[in-house]
Amino acid sequence: MLSRFKTIAVKTLAVLFATLPTQAFADDLNGANTAWILTATALVLFMTIPGLSLFYGGLVRSKNVLSVLMQCFAITCLASIIWFAVGYSMAFGDGGAANWFVGGLDNVFLANVLEESMAGDIPESVFAMFQMTFAIITPALIVGAFAERMRFSSMLLFSGLWLVAVYAPITHWVWGGGWLAEMGLLDFAGGTVVHITAGVGALVAALVLGNRKGFPQQAMPPHNLTMTVTGAGMLWIGWFGFNAGSALAANGDAGMAMLVTHISAAAGSLAWMTMEWVKHGKPSVLGIVTGMVAGLGTITPASGFVGPGGALVIGFSAGIICYYATQAIKQRWKIDDSLDVFPVHGVGGILGTFYAGIFASDALGVFSGQGYNEGMNMASQVQVQIVGIVATFVYTGIVTYILLKLVDSMLGLRITEEDETKGLDLAEHDERGYDL
Repeated sequence: MLSRFKTIAVKTLAVLFATLPTQAFADDLNGANTAWILTATALVLFMTIPGLSLFYGGLVRSKNVLSVLMQCFAITCLASIIWFAVGYSMAFGDGGAANWFVGGLDNVFLANVLEESMAGDIPESVFAMFQMTFAIITPALIVGAFAERMRFSSMLLFSGLWLVAVYAPITHWVWGGGWLAEMGLLDFAGGTVVHITAGVGALVAALVLGNRKGFPQQAMPPHNLTMTVTGAGMLWIGWFGFNAGSALAANGDAGMAMLVTHISAAAGSLAWMTMEWVKHGKPSVLGIVTGMVAGLGTITPASGFVGPGGALVIGFSAGIICYYATQAIKQRWKIDDSLDVFPVHGVGGILGTFYAGIFASDALGVFSGQGYNEGMNMASQVQVQIVGIVATFVYTGIVTYILLKLVDSMLGLRITEEDETKGLDLAEHDERGYDL
């Protein structure tokens, strides 16, 4: 009987001691914040597949629809593995003496991301996964610039190299404790990290690959605007996870970020639609959804720092300025950025990053934001924002050009003229999007 009692006592103590680390983990964890970031993570992934896939898929010609869907899907898979292997460590690790530029390799293959690891008051696994979805959509945005003319194998190699050489270091500069973070750059959800990098990368890709066969003389209208509008709606909804999730908490910052995101999207849509209505006499479906994306991209870096009044100004100006940028790129400069990635995302990211330095002020009345960090005023903050814009633009442009030339020398970037006429769906995948 005594022996049995001892056995029970030993087992009970073992169970109690085994639960101590879990209990400590539970005490540190904020369930509400964790639940919100889990939800936001799913929303941001929803932006790429199916949101961006359908948005882009409808904008190309029918002979290339599957190729765009395939590229977005493949980038999702590839970026996920690269982020797991080295991307997260490079972006958010400790780079030691080089920490100003890039994180180290101490966390390759997420070696130190355990079940009990914490990032603030949420599990680090949730934070790593949330950031992974940003790493997925950024190279996927560039697809719109070289749609209908780039080899699939070259696209994969370029996207993987670009994620490591461009996205991960700039993420570290801004969010991982690098030099722009030390300067005090305001980029709440990715004006520099996502939109300027993707926009500049897209512009360089369009220039290096050259125009599509027949551009600009031949009309190349979207083949399925119904698909594009469906994708646009998914992007709008998913963007709430993108911006409000960047608060990393279920709090007032997240609530305000969601509110200003919605206001800017609505204002951008109406502004772009109006510009086309005035110029062409009729409002277009393509215009209103493109204006929405411009409004969303432009509010992204400022979303955690500005108020609703500032968001209204940001959204309206995004719709107008990005509209004119689109006209300039394609009509004046004859650059075939197929799906307007640079004029919408690149220009929008630049505008939004700049506006964050203005509308974060708490001295603008109804247009005021949350106020600057200690020791900063509008002049000093705008200066920091400009430094961030220029540095991101220049670094992304140079490295993207080098990577494209490297991939071209290895695999060749562009499909043959015969395959371009046939369409990438058949030429690259031996399938048709529509076979009715």
